[in-house]
Amino acid sequence: MEQSSEIRLHEGELNVMELLWSNKSLAAKDIADIINEYIGWKKNTTYTVINRLIAKGAVSRQDPGFICKANISKRTAQRTETKALMDKLFNGSYSTFFNEFLRYQSLSASEILELQRIISENQTNAK
Repeated sequence: MEQSSEIRLHEGELNVMELLWSNKSLAAKDIADIINEYIGWKKNTTYTVINRLIAKGAVSRQDPGFICKANISKRTAQRTETKALMDKLFNGSYSTFFNEFLRYQSLSASEILELQRIISENQTNAK
């Protein structure tokens, strides 16, 4: 399924990808119908976005029926977008991000314990 971990997706493309991640594969016509119902895009707009995703390698097309299938997982897209956001807003510094994030958040005791567990697990895996 994974083709590239560097495929960037914009918000409109994520709308289409969410449908594909939820359904494994869909006909472009069905994607257009669903997107029209929930977002209001016209068929041509949806097909333009689908074709852009195909050109990027994020989606593959199978005929007959213009069946679309995701080539990248949601997790890969999340990792790529997270890294881009971290680089853009925090110069790639996770400590700066966490400092800013935690400064303005009210975390519950269970959330703090979960973060401590994740950090501890990450330290163990890094060794």
